[in-house]
Amino acid sequence: MYTKTLRDLDWDAVYLRYLPKVKAAKSTADYYRVLMEMCALLKDAHTNVYPPETLYDNIYAKPDISTEFIENRVIINRIHDDNLKQRGIVRGTEITHVNNIPVQDYMQQSLGSVISASTAQDRNIRLFTYQFLSGPMAEKLTLTVRDAEGNMTTSPITRVSYEQRHGSGAGPFSWRMLPGQIAYVALNSFGDDTAANEYLKAFPDISKAKAIIFDVRRNGGGSGDVGFRILKTLSPKPFATSHAATRNYLPSMRAWGRPDTMHDFSDELEQADPTHQFAGKVVVLTSAMTFSAAEDFAVAFDGMKRGVMMGEATGGSTGQPLMLSLPGGGRARICTKQDTYPDGKAFVGIGVQPHIVVHPTIADFRANRDTVLEAAIAEVNK
Repeated sequence: MYTKTLRDLDWDAVYLRYLPKVKAAKSTADYYRVLMEMCALLKDAHTNVYPPETLYDNIYAKPDISTEFIENRVIINRIHDDNLKQRGIVRGTEITHVNNIPVQDYMQQSLGSVISASTAQDRNIRLFTYQFLSGPMAEKLTLTVRDAEGNMTTSPITRVSYEQRHGSGAGPFSWRMLPGQIAYVALNSFGDDTAANEYLKAFPDISKAKAIIFDVRRNGGGSGDVGFRILKTLSPKPFATSHAATRNYLPSMRAWGRPDTMHDFSDELEQADPTHQFAGKVVVLTSAMTFSAAEDFAVAFDGMKRGVMMGEATGGSTGQPLMLSLPGGGRARICTKQDTYPDGKAFVGIGVQPHIVVHPTIADFRANRDTVLEAAIAEVNK
């Protein structure tokens, strides 16, 4: 964290205010909730408190469904809960209430104070998708839902453990050729080298397309270098990536009352891939789920002037966290790096802005249509 981000937050006062709350915690779970609440005040998604794994079923248990936040409403995507299936609840159903409380109010009351998020769009994704209905496994929940015809029903739902939940099933990389010789390339994770390796492996076929649409809408990050390997195939020219800096802490300077200084990392240009080059049209799709290293990818692509970004603003958080161990087996991380566009333009706390804003719609989602992808195809075909 950087002192200039604390202009509106007296951190020393926060510390003193939370000391009695920590002392009053009656259990390890209570203790960690207090720490998570305190940390969330910093409004940085790369600065978090994580409870020990032994508490996951008390904090991170959730129903075996996945949801989307579309048009400011919570919409069911995948359903693995047999009880909901038996009641005829299907993909596209809207969740309106939880335990007779409007769904957004319920989530604000239950988790709103402990979510570490850098932007409003990032916060919404965490509340209504990633951590939706997270809580103690034994707690009883009742959902009120509305189908596409407006019919309302209620249904009990149970939470399952972190290990029992079904994942999205999406791997780090996939691609397919769309009609009109448009290559659709999904880059879902930069957590390891898979996305770049598989892209380069498929490049002889991908490069036959007249245009490439890169989809990083569900990419939560990993290593920026993975994404840069892909961008190197889009131009024969070197390109800049985010500018990064970190604080210099010099005790003598503090003793003399001098301000902190920053260490700027050298801005070395990424060099083009001489053996893999694509000269056709390029579109990058982004959303609020585009996060961390995927945002570094978006920033670099934006600076390359190689194509257009379409969709929604990204999550607005990247950096290098410092990991710390906490009493009771939990962990914390603190962001130690400040990232901006090469010219100093901010995107952390704001989000990388698409050139063409396109929002998904509930109607298209229910019809299994991808609003943003269809807009990108139309853009390519202009």
